Amino acid sequence: MSRLMKKAAGAIALAVAAVALSSSAFAADKMKVGISMKVLNAPYFAAAMESAKARATELGQDVIVADAQGKMQKQISDVEDLVTRGIKVLIIDPADPKGLVNAVNAATAAGVKVVVIDSTLDPKANYLTLVQSSNRENGSMVGQWVVDTMGDKPLKIALISGEKGNPVGRERRDGVLEGIMEAQLAKTGKVNVQVVGQGCGNWSDEGGLKAMEDLLVANKDINMVLGARRAIESANRQGITLVAAADGQKEALALIKQGKYGATALNDPALVARTAVDIGVKAAQGQAVNVPKISYTPSAVISKDNVDKFYNPKAIF
Repeated sequence: MSRLMKKAAGAIALAVAAVALSSSAFAADKMKVGISMKVLNAPYFAAAMESAKARATELGQDVIVADAQGKMQKQISDVEDLVTRGIKVLIIDPADPKGLVNAVNAATAAGVKVVVIDSTLDPKANYLTLVQSSNRENGSMVGQWVVDTMGDKPLKIALISGEKGNPVGRERRDGVLEGIMEAQLAKTGKVNVQVVGQGCGNWSDEGGLKAMEDLLVANKDINMVLGARRAIESANRQGITLVAAADGQKEALALIKQGKYGATALNDPALVARTAVDIGVKAAQGQAVNVPKISYTPSAVISKDNVDKFYNPKAIF
């Protein structure tokens, strides 16, 4: 064998050895990612879970999913179990902003990189970042759209929130009202908006339907509704503009295309979940992430003017 051929053979052997080494190193780096969802009985949360799971799998990690079924104590137990099973990353949508603090702190103390998604967790808790859409900014953009659309017309609004006292629902509601008031002040120099009532649907279609039915019966002069389209249709009420403070569910976007729904703000669960997984996995691999306590995804108001940019009929949510 010539010296040139020997050198080539040696180079090939080194390359094969390097590939084998990198493959074994990759296998050694494989870790478990735990996903703790407060609930999975609504499309938003199901989409977030599936997207987080798909992204972690795409990055070569094992995934363990837990559904707390809306029960705070179960979620605490879920987190404890995930830590016991050896997760290195925890993606959590907390059922309670304070009730999950100790469980998250215990996970972090055990060396788990914790990233919170969607729902607020007390910032005193020890986690890397909270990834969510900007509820207040999204709401404010919807409020601006309402005034641009309704003009000088006095607003009588019925609100449907997720659950009483929930900080996410409160931020969205306050954002919409702030946006309306700021836009009205800029347009007319005065505020002309009345909230005739608020109901809580507990983040479910059926809950929102019942809450809005009660509001419609009690108030005959509502001209704008935040949520619960089915109740408006069932009551055959006309002259009501329907908007959502956030989420942009594909069914709502389809209705926007048809002119049956006014506007919604962008809260993409897939983007939130993927972003969270990327941050958690990088941190667990020892890479610097340098993220603030809250990481916001981009805000946007979706109306008939731009709905085609966001509508995906194949999306879970």
